Amino acid sequence: MKAITLIGSTGSIGTQTLDIVTQYPDQFRIVGLAAGSNVEMLAAQIRQFRPSIAAISAVEKLPALQEAIKDLDPQPILLGGEAGVIEVARYGDAETVVTGIVGCAGLLPTIAAIEAGKDIALANKETLIAGGPVVLPLIEKHGVKLLPADSEHSAIFQCLQGVPKGGLRRILLTASGGAFRDWDVARLAEVTVADALKHPNWSMGRKITVDSATLMNKGLEVIEAHFLFGLDYQDIDIVIHPQSIIHSLIELQDTSVLAQLGWPDMRLPLLYALSWPERIYTDWERLDLVKAGNLTFREPDHQKYPCMRLAYAAGKAGGSMPAVLNAANEQAVALFLDEKIKFLDIPRCIEWVCDRHQNDNCANPSLDDILAADQWARQEAIAATKKLNTDSRVISARS
Repeated sequence: MKAITLIGSTGSIGTQTLDIVTQYPDQFRIVGLAAGSNVEMLAAQIRQFRPSIAAISAVEKLPALQEAIKDLDPQPILLGGEAGVIEVARYGDAETVVTGIVGCAGLLPTIAAIEAGKDIALANKETLIAGGPVVLPLIEKHGVKLLPADSEHSAIFQCLQGVPKGGLRRILLTASGGAFRDWDVARLAEVTVADALKHPNWSMGRKITVDSATLMNKGLEVIEAHFLFGLDYQDIDIVIHPQSIIHSLIELQDTSVLAQLGWPDMRLPLLYALSWPERIYTDWERLDLVKAGNLTFREPDHQKYPCMRLAYAAGKAGGSMPAVLNAANEQAVALFLDEKIKFLDIPRCIEWVCDRHQNDNCANPSLDDILAADQWARQEAIAATKKLNTDSRVISARS
């Protein structure tokens, strides 16, 4: 029975991971849980899975969590704040830590888990995008495994099983195209938050759904793929695949192409990350190609999706630039979700912040450099969006 700690337990990744644990109680047990601010859901999870330790990031809600489970016997260790989440990540005999926190908030808990010798089931792409220069050396130093748990990188990882070293030639990341794949570019000026949250294929959190609508999620996945699989950026391509049946593909040196297929279901990559190198039988719906019908592909529209270009540019710049890109995007998306900026302001804001960082890009950043760049970029993004609201000429997205 594999011991698991779950960071981000009340989000989409967290709840689907716990669905797997519920379905396979003889395979997995929960050691620790950490969540953001949802006291009611976290309390219910603690009651069901009886972890040894739990934390809630919103420290002001710790008393409410303590009250909600005060009758439990035995009581788990309960902690609050970022320090509490980090302690959960490194705690006890968990073999694998699933990182389901959205955004750069997952970086420090992931580092703590690695330093404690735990394998990482990585569902938080921002950990590598912002912290790749620090995280990868730590993975090697501590001899732990980094297993991708999001659908695209899991697909690549699955296709690579049995491929000899040096056999990989190119990666093709598939993208659904998000909420606006069938919209004309001219209509994007009218986009509302509700529009951006209507993903056609996947059920995800609000932030990543907006990232899918801008296709920044795919740009971020390009950077993550670079760190995970070691290919140069010119060998990582994006293709629009509206059906989301092929989750990504690899091209080998002899031009053979391998793909991983399945219904859009995040449980599949999560289960593989938890069970690798084994394959666990499931009773989930099996892929029926006749039912799936046509599988189609098209080139992404760079005019509609300028965030892709920004991500490639940040990845190629390297150093602290990907951390700046990621932080600016997180801040811009948060402002859009709060209806403080328009949808088209998201890439404009990101580009302005990245341009401002060019002269200060740190080629070989330390963890402190990355955290400082992250905080700087968030403040710059707020400043940029204020200027957007007062003078639309200040920022011009170049596509």
